[in-house]
Amino acid sequence: MPAPPALSTDRLAGNLRPADLRRQNPWWRGEAQPRLPEARRWLFDKLYARIARPLAPVLLVRGPRQVGKTTLQGQLIQQLLADGVSPTRILRAQFDDHPSRGRSAHVVLDLVYWYEEHVLGEPFNEAARSGRPAVLFLDEVQNLVDWDVQIKQLVDHHDVVLVVTGSSALRIGLGRDSLAGRIQSFDLGTLRLSEIAALRGFGPLPPMQADNGWTEWLEPGFWRALSAHGAAHSGARDAAFAAFDERGAYPRSQTAADVPWPEVADQLNDTVVRRVIQHDLRLGERGRKRDPQLLEEVFRLACRYAGQSPSTTTLAREAQARLGANVGAQRVRHYLEFLDSSLLIRMVPPLEMRLKKQRAPGKLCLCDHGVRAAWLQEDIPLAPERLDRAEGLAELAGHLVESIVGYYTLSLTGLDVAYLPVRTGQAEVDLVLSIGTQRIPIEIKYRRRVDAPRDVAGLTAFLGQQANNAPFGLVITRSDTRVPPLDPRIVPIALRDLLLVR
Repeated sequence: MPAPPALSTDRLAGNLRPADLRRQNPWWRGEAQPRLPEARRWLFDKLYARIARPLAPVLLVRGPRQVGKTTLQGQLIQQLLADGVSPTRILRAQFDDHPSRGRSAHVVLDLVYWYEEHVLGEPFNEAARSGRPAVLFLDEVQNLVDWDVQIKQLVDHHDVVLVVTGSSALRIGLGRDSLAGRIQSFDLGTLRLSEIAALRGFGPLPPMQADNGWTEWLEPGFWRALSAHGAAHSGARDAAFAAFDERGAYPRSQTAADVPWPEVADQLNDTVVRRVIQHDLRLGERGRKRDPQLLEEVFRLACRYAGQSPSTTTLAREAQARLGANVGAQRVRHYLEFLDSSLLIRMVPPLEMRLKKQRAPGKLCLCDHGVRAAWLQEDIPLAPERLDRAEGLAELAGHLVESIVGYYTLSLTGLDVAYLPVRTGQAEVDLVLSIGTQRIPIEIKYRRRVDAPRDVAGLTAFLGQQANNAPFGLVITRSDTRVPPLDPRIVPIALRDLLLVR
């Protein structure tokens, strides 16, 4: 092993110091990383395989704050070192709170070229040609000026593997556009049901699909098999769904299952919601006046309207009444887009029919119902046993399920998700998945009984229009929902089984 690099106190671009890198890369000097959780997110194995055999030089992981992106980087580094990769081949740099953020146009290149000379000790291309490619981990890199241009220049001229993480869909998305052909993207949302089961020790709960691929989704038999898969693992499934219902799916909520919920809720509010409002709000376009109080109110309204598609005029009117200030619809739209870019919410767009864009607001979907419970201090039961004791909340629970399914499907990279707004003579369809040229309409009926044909009229109408190219539809129900015989093209599936598809 080469001698540890002698790190000077000279400054790099944007006030970055080699000493900062030493603290972020303790393995260079034979020191251990901070302790990492043993549990690994579902993305770990896929990313590790792509580091060894990359399909593209840049592996991009995006997701909301506190879902485990930084931990995932640390676990990947830990495994690389355990597998015998030389410590000097690994660089990690975190830019979330770095003082150089936004002030220098060359931070990334300056950093990696310093690393190439002083730590790797040989040109990137020579190292790769000798079977020792450098692996560079850049965390929250989207906070830097022209990060995408610098990375493009780096991978166009040097043979390296980059693992890039970010919590801003907007800034990461812009970078992804300029890095077309050089990037493979992954979305890391909150915990999946199978991960909750593993984390809490409920027993094995494998997802129906362990990898990508949409062809099976176009067969009604696949969804019936998903219900059977859930039933075959009913013990672990029901325990995991109960934990999901009670605390949501943020890793911190589930790992601290023995901590009273009010304390966990305070942590979620501080580290997730307020972090976005107080920190990320400052990193947007310069020169634009931003109001944290209004952003908090818009997020509160997004929580209230989760799973629904209110107009920005409606939201502006409610915000104005609560704040006692003049609030315009355009400003509310801008703040919704900001929350969407932070991945705290996702807005499901209206379905484009015959290449015509629909003039309808997006459907608001929260990253996690646990965040809603923490921010509003309001518990909406989802598990049938709890909901039976609060049947008056069934309608609100139904909207929350629309939010959960909307965000979950949007987080499955490569799946096109929309909804069909209500129009004259046409019922709303809660969600529409597009796979190739075919569509799968989805209706949420989270109640004790589905009344046919009234409750599935929207699905039936959508399936009956040949132009929609929809061979069948799905009805998402509670596990105890009584479902009468339906149109054979409509497949009922319980929410707790749907969440096992991936």
